[in-house]
Amino acid sequence: MVIKVFLASSSGSTAIKKKQQDVLGFLEALKVDYAPLDIACNEDNRMWMRENVPVEKKPTNGIPLPPQIFNEESYCGDYETFFDAKEDNAVYAFLGLPPPPGSKAPVKQEEAQEEVEDEEAKGEDDQPVSEGEEDLGSEEEEELRQLEEEEEAPEVTEQEEEDE
Repeated sequence: MVIKVFLASSSGSTAIKKKQQDVLGFLEALKVDYAPLDIACNEDNRMWMRENVPVEKKPTNGIPLPPQIFNEESYCGDYETFFDAKEDNAVYAFLGLPPPPGSKAPVKQEEAQEEVEDEEAKGEDDQPVSEGEEDLGSEEEEELRQLEEEEEAPEVTEQEEEDE
């Protein structure tokens, strides 16, 4: 899948230039394959972009400004939605791409809950954790058991020790 980024190479707006540079720089940093498509020099690119931006995403004047981002034929969004995805660490989801292996991309809430439940099911032992008790590591559990045994053992006074 190739990400298509519609740009204006000869834009007079510094704001548009900065937005375009931000998008391209971020995609390069992530090593995402993309194709920059110039709408200033290529009328076909301009018409395709304008026709394929969804009506509800077009500005009030009806003419979407670059940068506009697509995954093949599927519309991803404009700079503002790209920026929001970047801030939420969800650029791969925004682009419709799977995150690279080993990345810490956020997962959907349902998937996160399933993972937590799976881990709890794997980690359960025969002894349920009582209210107020924390689930501790094995070394900590052993220390806690030893302390509890010492507290429960009858105290031996110095006098009893001498008598023995």
